[in-house]
Amino acid sequence: MGSPEGWNSASSSPPLAEGIGWAICLGFGAVFSLLTTLLVWLENRYSGTEQSSEHFNTAGRTVKTGLIAAVVCSQWTWAATLLQSSNVAWQYGVSGPFWYGAGAAVQILLFGILSIEIKRKAPNAHTVCEIIRARWGSTAHKVFLAFCLLTNMLVTAMLLLGGAATIEAMTGLSVYVAAFLIPLGIITYTFADGLAATFLSNYLHTIILHAVLIVFIVAVYLYPLPGGRSQLGSISDVHSRLIRLNSYTVEECASRGFLAGSTGGSGVSACGPVIGNREGSSLTMFSQGGMMFAIINLVGNFGTVFVDQSYWQAAIAARPSAAVKGYLLGGLCWFAIPFALATSLGLACLALELPLTAAQANAGLVPVASAVELLGTGGGVLMLLMVFMAVTSCGSAELIAVSSLLTYDVYKAYLRPNASGDELLKASRWCVVGFGLLMGVLAALLEIVGLALGYVYLLMGVLVGSAVFPIAACLLWRKASAQGAILGAVGGMVVAVAAWLGTAAATAGDAGLTLETTGESIPMLVGNLVAILVSMGLTTGYGLIWPDEYDWSDTRALQGIGEGVGKLDETQVEGEGDEEVVVVGGREGGRTTTAAAVVDAVMEAEMDPKRLREAKKFVLKWGVFFSVVMLLLWPLLSLPAGAPFSLPYFSLWVWIGILWGCLSSVIITVMPLAESKEAIKQVVMGMWTDLGGGGKVGSTERVVEGTVEEIIPAKATVVG
Repeated sequence: MGSPEGWNSASSSPPLAEGIGWAICLGFGAVFSLLTTLLVWLENRYSGTEQSSEHFNTAGRTVKTGLIAAVVCSQWTWAATLLQSSNVAWQYGVSGPFWYGAGAAVQILLFGILSIEIKRKAPNAHTVCEIIRARWGSTAHKVFLAFCLLTNMLVTAMLLLGGAATIEAMTGLSVYVAAFLIPLGIITYTFADGLAATFLSNYLHTIILHAVLIVFIVAVYLYPLPGGRSQLGSISDVHSRLIRLNSYTVEECASRGFLAGSTGGSGVSACGPVIGNREGSSLTMFSQGGMMFAIINLVGNFGTVFVDQSYWQAAIAARPSAAVKGYLLGGLCWFAIPFALATSLGLACLALELPLTAAQANAGLVPVASAVELLGTGGGVLMLLMVFMAVTSCGSAELIAVSSLLTYDVYKAYLRPNASGDELLKASRWCVVGFGLLMGVLAALLEIVGLALGYVYLLMGVLVGSAVFPIAACLLWRKASAQGAILGAVGGMVVAVAAWLGTAAATAGDAGLTLETTGESIPMLVGNLVAILVSMGLTTGYGLIWPDEYDWSDTRALQGIGEGVGKLDETQVEGEGDEEVVVVGGREGGRTTTAAAVVDAVMEAEMDPKRLREAKKFVLKWGVFFSVVMLLLWPLLSLPAGAPFSLPYFSLWVWIGILWGCLSSVIITVMPLAESKEAIKQVVMGMWTDLGGGGKVGSTERVVEGTVEEIIPAKATVVG
């Protein structure tokens, strides 16, 4: 397995056999791909779903709350979520995991507002760029299409590079080989059924992620598990070890195998007092480095959510009621992953005194080292599996996102405006294959250039953050003009890059501009802030001086391909219940209603403007509330605990993470199953009919009998 000291030696052998890397990339990837494809085939066969370009790219626009929450949670769980969250715990202590989670959950919570605005102002759109083209024209469309594609390519490259680098470090399998092997399974099931397959795979991935998360929490804080060289298993043990680590002198650190290079960014050491933290303690929220990271993380992640088509795609696919609650629930559940995982494995790396170098930590090896030290080969395999799940789930989301952009915003917009649904479906599938094969190339380019995972993560906001405000304004502000949006996005990026490099040059001194100096916290902080603020100022200023009075009529006029929103047939019921709102037909003189017709009518009622306005108020109220709690109230309430945290306070802190993680796991696992019980029953009954040889083979259409009161609850509302 290699000794703990071996983690800081470039010559140390990988802790796992290379065959395990091949088994996960090819074996597990193939099995998982076949399983996903099979489940999608069963769902299509027995539910009567017909494949079309509309279904391929929007999943029918009827996805429910639990699955949307699971999808959002899965899509936002990058390899960086698992690897870099523990890195900032290694650097800054307890503040790192908190700020990683809080600074990236807020964007998901607030994106719920835009998810409702899509339903109100562009209900039949396929991509965010399609909305921009309808409002601002072709020039703005091309500009923001470039920003969206840049975001998707950077995210994809970063995902694959993080996963491939971890596989190489753990098994010795070449990072280049892993980068090209991982996407193969993704291409298979995404090609088969598009967004629906992506959502199903995301759900399965998320279940596995949460299961492994709980194993690591138990090993660090609750009960020592066998298999590893060292054991923890109690909160008090971790607490005492961290206090001891922060008390070491330079000589004591050196005697324990910490090399001169085992220093994190901003001078934060993995041994001895933490520079910039009060009392040099890892157990405090008083952390200068942690606060600086919090600002970079908060600002930069707006770009990776608001400019990433995959999040818009989930909003487009969701029912209005699901869009309201799904993003709120998904954001809250996602917070548990980086917070609980990094509070466990990140702090465990410090408590176990594993002498990683800064380069190894920035490459994402902090949780890997902890997992292997605590659980041996089994821990390494679980960590690899967790990273593989994160990479493939996010990778499939990015794959279908790029496919949709290329299909609707390039092929249909400029090459074949009159393309049929069948032509668009073919184009979507070929785009899946093309970009899927390109994904490995993007990751390889980052590796060749020498850009580490942490570097690209911080750089994202500098490059795409300037597009955040103009894109949000497209749906939220009627005065925003095309010229102001373009000026804000392009001008903001140019100024941000100049500010980033200028600050790096000013702080680097004689060292000049290098990857190390440009990757420091202060230049990245300046670049991220400038991107958002300059863009906001330019777009707002232009809109106030030369306002555009827009009514969103053009965006509302966007049409689906071969399908439309279901029309209300006979009866609409309003009230305050849960979900079902409308019935079509009913039992009058023996008449029956198909379940599909009921769903269409329910969707029509959920699109009622009054209900959508209520939904917007709901998501705005709770989105802002939870954002204030995470960014202000929680940190402020932790300051009186001082430095270091007492054992009772640290126990409270850890138990919040444990309970949040467990509750998140239950919600993400159970809720989608509960909401889909009728569909699952339909598939099982269809399979039973086929296997028994009786009845009609294949898909059947469910029929609902009864009066309005029998078919649906008497009262209903979008927000529940």
